[in-house]
Order: sequence, then structure tokens, then C-alpha cells
Amino acid sequence: MQGQHEGLFNQSMLDKYGMSGPRYTSYPTALEFNTEFTDREFRKAALLAANPELAIYIHVPFCHSLCYYCGCNKIITRNRDKIAQYVDYLKKEIILRSELFKNHHVIQIHFGGGTPGMLSLEEVKDILSTIKSHYKLDELPEISLEIDPRETTVEYISGLAFLGVNRISMGVQDTDKQVQIAINRIQPTELVSRLSAGAKTAGIKSINLDLVYGLPLQTSPGFEQTIEDVLNINPDRISLFNYAHMPQKFAAQRKIKDSWLPGPEDKLKLMRLAIERFTEAGYRMIGIDHFAKPDDELAIALDEKRLGRNFQGYTTLQYTDLVGFGVSAISSVCNVYSQNSKNPVDYYQMLDEQQHAIERGLVKSEEDQLRGYIITHLMTNLRLDVEDVEELFEVSFAEHFKTELVLLKTFEEDNLIKMTEQAIIVNPDSRLLLRSICMVFDQYMAKHKAAQRFSKVV
Repeated sequence: MQGQHEGLFNQSMLDKYGMSGPRYTSYPTALEFNTEFTDREFRKAALLAANPELAIYIHVPFCHSLCYYCGCNKIITRNRDKIAQYVDYLKKEIILRSELFKNHHVIQIHFGGGTPGMLSLEEVKDILSTIKSHYKLDELPEISLEIDPRETTVEYISGLAFLGVNRISMGVQDTDKQVQIAINRIQPTELVSRLSAGAKTAGIKSINLDLVYGLPLQTSPGFEQTIEDVLNINPDRISLFNYAHMPQKFAAQRKIKDSWLPGPEDKLKLMRLAIERFTEAGYRMIGIDHFAKPDDELAIALDEKRLGRNFQGYTTLQYTDLVGFGVSAISSVCNVYSQNSKNPVDYYQMLDEQQHAIERGLVKSEEDQLRGYIITHLMTNLRLDVEDVEELFEVSFAEHFKTELVLLKTFEEDNLIKMTEQAIIVNPDSRLLLRSICMVFDQYMAKHKAAQRFSKVV
């Protein structure tokens, strides 16, 4: 099985195309959001949205301690009063927005962060009850919640299952003690294993574990043990993220010395090790950084060409509107993106005074929608059908993308993609360079290339 993914790691191609670029969880990316965006534009989009399905994202920014590698929007606290106040405002925002989505039905609720597991069971129940009271819910919606293993118990997870939570995600990152010390996140592997087993017993139907490669002091032998530890726990999904060291942007990362980090070649070895072991163990590779068991809904969506991508990563919800609640939460509704204030004090004040907390956003132009459609289909299903694009957007693909097709020729000559009049098909062995391929269609990239705004694609 060792040679199964040989093409993925063609060093000359990785060197040639392994530039920095967006992750394309949206197009345009959040860098294009502007403060001229208004709540009126959001409300209009919500009322015009044709898709009756809705996903809800709840952002909980609190963490009990600082992980040095983390680039998320977070607040370090153990103050229960602060958390209780935040939950009150979350419920207020959820209720304020409900009138806009009375024709939708909610099929997915995701608690992200931060550490949503810092919410008490009563607070989770309170938020879910508020949603159920003001929105139409599917009979069995997918409800997922991110958990920090260090600050939870099997009893807490059982309580979540009783409330209807059916998916959980836990951050493992690395099981090596020295790596854990370097990133200020010490957690015994046995604890993660015990929590996962308890979750299954409690009725949680899907468990995801997060891993990060490129962390300080990581070595191939150490990461191989991490991979074996994760396979022994036997999660339904695994997320494998590339650590982006950007200390100029994230202050906590300044505690990590550059000399501690694996070099580019060693980092690539870590990623290769993970991909080969997970696929040998029977997991399907989803997109660029997710793995799922063959009977998992993500793998089934991949096979049925209905995989989607949103701000949480790969999803089974291809065209579903997403409304986000809480500080910094992003919504994607109809033809707009919006983002709430990142500051809790401002968030509270805006809800009190304006009845919304939107700080910035974007109305997608027809061109944005066209290019976003192309990028999303390449990122998810490794294929773009030209006829679908021409029919949906009433354009001649060959004429409209004359320049882009010339640029793509280089990728085709290197056997990364195949182009015909009917389709653009990405070679599965080129998936690690998907972001670079998609950048050809990104009309905003030119103005960002000079600044270090994105992580490396590999």
C-alpha cells in the first residue's frame, strides 16, 4: 500500500505549485468583506433565499486556557458569569433573527469555538430550546458540538446525547507529551479514548478527532505514534490540519520558537505519513484535509457528488443557507456573507441598540457567484461540468474564462488536471494542490499576493 499515494507527493509539483493561498471555505474570502454592508442587505437576502433548508452555527469564544498554536477567535476565562451573560445575548440574537427564517427548516446545528464544551448542560439545553421555540426543526436534525477533552467527562457527553447532540468533535492535535508541552495543551491519550468510548455508549453516532501537523517538536516517529493512537480510538471522521505559523498575526504563536518547527520536507513527511496510514486503515480521503469511514455521510456525499464546503470545512450540505450567531460568527445566506462583531462588548451593545450585531459583509456580484460555483465544485468534487456553468450563469465558458484556460494549461501539461470542452477534471493525485488550481479563478488574488495573508497550500 506504500505506493498507493505516490502521485500525491510529487516533490517537483509541490515545489512548483505549493504557494500560499486561501482555504476557500468561501468565495470571495472574508478578506473581501466590507463595513459598508448593512443589515438591510442581510434581511433582504434572508427573505429572498429559495432553499428552505437552514444550518445554524453557534460561536462560543471561551477557552479555559491558551493553546499557543491556535488562531481562532477566543477569550480565555473561567468566569461563569461572563459565560452566562454571553448565553443570554446568544438567545437574544437567535430570537431577533427568527422572523427572517420562518419559511426555513433547520437541519443542522453546530456549536463551534473556542470551546463550546465550556457551556453547562443547562446552557446547551437553553440555547437548543430557544432554537426549537422560534425555528422549524427537522425531526432529527444533526447537532454537533466541539469538546476539549481536558475539561469534560463521560457524564457531560451523555448529557449532551440526552439533549439531542449526535456528533462531537475533539481536538487531539498530537499525543506526544513534548509536543503537548510546547503548545500548552497536555491531555492523556487514555482520556480521549475513554471519552470516545463513553460517547458511543451514550448514543453519539459520530465522533471526529482533529490532528495538526507541523507543530513544534513534531517528529516522524512521534507523529506515527499519534496516528496509531487515533486509529486505536477508531473515530468516524478525522480532520488533518496544516499548522500555519503566523506569529505576526496571532500573538500566542510568539511563544513557539521558529527553531522548534519541522522544516518543509519534514512537515511534508508528517502529512504523507498520516494520509497513507489513514487510507490504509480504510478511511476515505475527503477533499484536502478530512477523512471519513466509507459508511459515513461525508463519504457518501462525496460518492454522490453532493459534497459541500462552508466556514466549518467539508459538509454534506451543498447549497444550504447558514446563519451564524455569536461574536465573529459568519453567515452565508442567498447571495450575501455577513460577519458579527468580534468584540463581546460591541456585540452586546449592537444587539441592544441595533437589534443585530453585523459588523461587515459582502453582497456577491453575479461574477462572484459564478467563480464561487466553480471554485466550490473543484474543491469538493474535483470536477467542473462546463455545461452546468453555462446553463446556470448564461455565459460562454470558453469566452468568459479565456485567460484562465490559458493559465490552466500549465496544470494540464503537468498532468494535474484534464480539460475538455465538457469538463475540468482534477487528477485525484493532485488534490493537495487544489487550492492552487482554484486560485486561477480567484479575481481577487492579485491584490493579496504581496502580503502574507494566507497559509501555504501544503
